[in-house]
Amino acid sequence: MARPDKAAAVAELTEDFRTANATVLTEYRGLSVTSMKQLRRALGSTTKYSVVKNTLTKIAAKDAGVDLSPELLQGPSAVAFIKGDPINAAKSLRDFAKENPFLIIKGGIYEGKAITTAELMELANLESREVLLAKLAGAMKGSLAKAARVFDALRIKMEAGAPVVAAAPVVVEATPAPVEAAVVEEVAPVETEVATDATPVVEDVTPESEEKE
Repeated sequence: MARPDKAAAVAELTEDFRTANATVLTEYRGLSVTSMKQLRRALGSTTKYSVVKNTLTKIAAKDAGVDLSPELLQGPSAVAFIKGDPINAAKSLRDFAKENPFLIIKGGIYEGKAITTAELMELANLESREVLLAKLAGAMKGSLAKAARVFDALRIKMEAGAPVVAAAPVVVEATPAPVEAAVVEEVAPVETEVATDATPVVEDVTPESEEKE
C-alpha cells in the first residue's frame, strides 16, 4: 500500500474509532464472501464492518486515543464500528457466531473501556434500548389510563349531582356520649323527688295512730 493510501486508511480508521459508540474486533478467517455480506446485513446500516490491517488499526486507535490490547490485533482482523445501539449489534454478532463458528469475537471497546468476549456476550443478553423504551411507554400508558378512569368516575359523580362532602355529617353522628350523659342527668332528679315525697307520708301516719289509741 502506497504511503498516501496508508495515510488515508489510517485517517478513516481514526475517524471510525472516534465516532463509534462501541468497537468490536473479530477474526473472520474461514468466512466466505457471502457470509461476510450476510453479517454486514445482520449488523445493519448503523454498524460498519471492515476488514483491516492490524498495523494500520493500531496506529489509528492510538491517534483516536483508544487503548487496544495487542491480543486483539493477532490474526486476520475485521472491525465492527458500532454507531447505533451497541446491544443490538452485540446480539447480531452473537447470533451470527452461533451459526458461523468461523467468526471469532476477540473483544472490543465499549464506553471507552476495553471489554472481553464474555463481557460482550453479557451485553448481548441485555434488553435493547428499544425494548426498554417500549416497556417504559407501556407502564406510563397504564398509569395514565388508571388516572383517566379515576377522573371519569369523579366527573360522572359531579354530573349526577352527588355531593362531594356527603360523608361529613356521618362523622358528627358518631359521637353519642353527650346524649347518654343528658339522660342520666334527667333521671337522677326524678329519683330524688320521689324520695322527698315519701317522707311527709310517713310523718302523717303517726298522729292518726295516736288518736286511735
